[in-house]
Amino acid sequence: MRVRVNIIQSIHAHAWDAYVNKHPKATLYHLSGWKNVIEKTYGHKTYYLMAVNSSNTCEQNEHSSLDKPIQNLTNGVVGILPIVHMKNFFFGNSLVSIPFFDMGGILADNEEIEKVLLTEAVKLGQKLKVKSIELRQAQPLTWLSDSSNLSIDDQKNTSLGNKLSSLSHTIQSHKVRMLLELPDSSEALMKSFKSKFRTKIKKPKKMGLNFRLGGVELLDNFYEVFLVNMRDLGSPVHSKKIIQNIFKEFSEKAIIGVVYKNNIPLACGMGIGFKNTLENPWSSALRQHRAFRPNTLLYWSLLAYACDNGFKFFDFGRSTPDEGTYKFKKQWGAKPEPLYWHYISMDDKPVEQEISDKSKFDTAIRLWQKMPVGITKIIGPVIRKHIAL
Repeated sequence: MRVRVNIIQSIHAHAWDAYVNKHPKATLYHLSGWKNVIEKTYGHKTYYLMAVNSSNTCEQNEHSSLDKPIQNLTNGVVGILPIVHMKNFFFGNSLVSIPFFDMGGILADNEEIEKVLLTEAVKLGQKLKVKSIELRQAQPLTWLSDSSNLSIDDQKNTSLGNKLSSLSHTIQSHKVRMLLELPDSSEALMKSFKSKFRTKIKKPKKMGLNFRLGGVELLDNFYEVFLVNMRDLGSPVHSKKIIQNIFKEFSEKAIIGVVYKNNIPLACGMGIGFKNTLENPWSSALRQHRAFRPNTLLYWSLLAYACDNGFKFFDFGRSTPDEGTYKFKKQWGAKPEPLYWHYISMDDKPVEQEISDKSKFDTAIRLWQKMPVGITKIIGPVIRKHIAL
């Protein structure tokens, strides 16, 4: 089979999403809508590579140029790779698939097409003079461990083939996604918990807390909590626009949940549905109200919604094993699934991987925690747009 690769255009979005929706290993973050979310929120340039079976076309070349649109998709999409160009003087120059979220990376029919897509990504990286390519895979690209397997074009381009075979590659898999398999109803889920834990779940309501579920109309309350929590964690906050743009692209998939006491928001969470899974990309709670356990009511309410609306899994998001958030998620019955973040060097030097050890940022974190919330609201998004994590 001969394959051509092209950068997606708006007229191809339906073909892209049709492929994602039918592929068994696809994730929410493979959908084409994230291209608009990231571009409109932060202005990053995106390159959505789409591989198409061209064995029955009259084209002579195995691959199209990156700027030449594919006119005929009748033979079908056979692979995709969403890429975002992250370029900043202080934070570096890299291609990431995709930033800000846990997953993305290459999605293809087979290993050979995966190699075709990565080869095109390397060509793009050379053109943009990036230092690295990052692929956030839910499953590992096992063939990538042998860098000699990267060269699929060496007979026609020896210099490129040599370049591919010499790439430095490392994998980070110390982070996990916490996934809970759900029963058919919230009643069945509640019964699955031990009596002591059921009491904890019910306690917040007895203390006067209540939960509201909605959409973008709850964004202001969501962001009020999110902003303070990120400051308290010592982390620059995302722009509110990223939530607004998610609702524009995924209005039928996205929800917001907020926990209140006397109409004051204490905790918040976001859910985005994809196939049989409700993803939870962001949740926050105010530390000064921890005694009321708003986080417990928040997660129970989101889980109950997921059960009663036909979802089979709830994804609590990324955690580090044995840390606080990991243990909190584990008590609900969630099980860890490793994430495989592949880092490929483009300059023959060891890849400078994302630093996960917060202790290395202790000074910056402490300074950020002391800043007024109003200041972090202004400068946080300016910084956050350049942090791929």
